[in-house]
Amino acid sequence: MIARCIGCFVATLLFLSISHAQTSFPRDTSFTLHATYVKEKKYRPYIRIAEVKADRSIAVDLDKIYLQRGSRKLAIDIFYPCPSKSRRSPGLLLIHGGGWRSGDKDQMHTLGRALAMRGYIAYAVEYRLSLEARYPAAVLDLKEAVRWAKTHADRYRLDTTKLASVGTSAGGQLAALLGMTNDSPLFQTESAGNAPTADIHAVIDIDGVLAFHHPESTEGKVAAEWLGGNYTEVPATWSEASPLTHVSSHSVPILFINSSIPRFHAGRDDMISLLQRHGIYTEVQEFDDTPHPFWFFDPWFDPMVEYIDQFLDRIW
Repeated sequence: MIARCIGCFVATLLFLSISHAQTSFPRDTSFTLHATYVKEKKYRPYIRIAEVKADRSIAVDLDKIYLQRGSRKLAIDIFYPCPSKSRRSPGLLLIHGGGWRSGDKDQMHTLGRALAMRGYIAYAVEYRLSLEARYPAAVLDLKEAVRWAKTHADRYRLDTTKLASVGTSAGGQLAALLGMTNDSPLFQTESAGNAPTADIHAVIDIDGVLAFHHPESTEGKVAAEWLGGNYTEVPATWSEASPLTHVSSHSVPILFINSSIPRFHAGRDDMISLLQRHGIYTEVQEFDDTPHPFWFFDPWFDPMVEYIDQFLDRIW
């Protein structure tokens, strides 16, 4: 079974590399694990790309289509404990980074395997990036992925009362936005009346900003590309896309896992203060002397997974 899963995984990666070249929408492939490793190793020679070996206790489903918009298909990869008839598992929606412009769901596979081995169902999600579709397309896609996960709960033995969003960098901003907009009419999708809700129950924001226009933020061109203009041109959009704007009594517990680079914490302390007023649990874990994309690498990967597991154990 393991050999078959690994074979499917390799075949899928080959298929993706070919199909990406044939897609009709523009792609930015600049944010890759290899390029990031080469860059960061110059400054920290001791880092290693984190690896999680295949394990008999987990199963993998790759490239399941969760949404089709015209000819465009969006896919999701699922890493899950071998199904138990007597027990359902919490779910985690994994959202990759890349400045809302680049990156790929396969960058979340290592984390997906690690979390599945701890008993979670991990959904690594593809979503439309800024060269293809500007904000709020990515948000709408991700909310549809939440609905898909709930609709297929029986297949993977998902506990639909325990579903969290986990994101890195731009994915962290998106994960936080999901958790702050459970009750918002702004992001209702076409299937909203015929499917489970897109509500989630917790957020793990890994170095994703909470506010675009903020004294701590230095978001510029890349954010403007996604948001359809700079702050002076579309201030309302910059505010609307900021998770900090949407904090309310309907917000969910959130874990911040941060690098030592302050600009990736923009709005964090303000959000904590607002959430505490509503009695909503927050937690911060910050690594000293780390690069921004620390989640890819040892020595930070294992402690990060442990922080996620401990946080979810505390709130669930």
